[in-house]
Amino acid sequence: MSETATEKSTSETISELVPIDLLKDEIDQVSQFYDVLIEFFTNYSFQLVGAFIIFIIGYVFAGKISGLVLRLCERNKLDITLSRFLANTTKMLIVIMITIISLGKLGISVTPFIAAIGAISLGAGLALQGLLANYAAGFNIIIIRPFVVGDTITVDGVTGIVKEVLLAYTILSDEDNVEITIPNKHIVGEILLNSKNDSLLELTVGIDYQHNPIEVVELLKKVIGELDIVSDIREPMVGIDAFADSSINIAIRLWTPTISLYAAKYKAYEAIYVALEQEKIKIPFPQRDIHIVSSLSKENI
Repeated sequence: MSETATEKSTSETISELVPIDLLKDEIDQVSQFYDVLIEFFTNYSFQLVGAFIIFIIGYVFAGKISGLVLRLCERNKLDITLSRFLANTTKMLIVIMITIISLGKLGISVTPFIAAIGAISLGAGLALQGLLANYAAGFNIIIIRPFVVGDTITVDGVTGIVKEVLLAYTILSDEDNVEITIPNKHIVGEILLNSKNDSLLELTVGIDYQHNPIEVVELLKKVIGELDIVSDIREPMVGIDAFADSSINIAIRLWTPTISLYAAKYKAYEAIYVALEQEKIKIPFPQRDIHIVSSLSKENI
C-alpha cells in the first residue's frame, strides 16, 4: 500500500512540474523578444525618428511642389488634364524618392524592392497593353492638341463636339446630347477631321429645265443669306451641281454650328421650298417618255 501511494504522489508531482516548465519557456521567449525589442529601439531609435521626420518633411515638400507645378501650368494656360497629370506625377516621384531615402536611413536595402516593382510593372504592362495604349495616346493628344474642348471632330466614322479629353478616352456629344466615348488609341494615328465649331451642311434641289438655273442660283443665295444658320467664318456656296435626266440640280454648301446641324437643315429646306413656290419654279419628279411603235407585217395586210 505504501509503494502505491508513493507512486501516486510522484506522478502528481511530475504533472504539476510540466505546466510550470511550459510557462517558464513562454516567459523566457517573451523576455528574449523584449530584450531584442529594447536592443532594436536602443540601436535604431534615432534612425527611426530620423526616417519618420524625413518622410513627413518630404511628403509635405512633395505637396508644395505639386501645387507649384499646377499653378505654373495654369498660369501658362495649359490643358487642365495635362496640368493635373504633371502635378500628380511630380508628387508621386518625390514621394518615391523620399521613401527610398527613409528606408536607406534605417539601413534597409531597397534593391530587392526595386527589382520586385520592376517585375510587377512588366507583368502589369503585358496584361494592360490596351489600357496603357489609351493612356499613352491620351497623353499625346494633350501634348500635341490636335483638338480642344468645343471643336467638332470626325474620327473613325463618328462625328461630334468634343466635350472632355481624358487620358484614357475622349467624350464627344452630338446634337441630341448623346455622349460618345472614344478610346484615345482609336484617335491617335487615324485620319482626323477637325472643323472647329461648325459642320458642313450640303443641300440639293432640282428645278425644271424650263427655268433659268442662273436666276435660281441667285434666288437661293438670297434666301440662304437671310437665314440665321450660316456661320460667320465661311460664306455659303450655291451653284449648278448637275444636269440630271429630269432636272437641273442646284447644290448648296454652307457651314453651320454643329450643335444645331439638323435644325439648320430643316429650316433651310423649308425656306427653299417657300421661295421656289412663290416664284412659280417647278421641282420636277422623275419621269420617262415611252414611245410605242407598231408595224404591220405583209402577211396581215
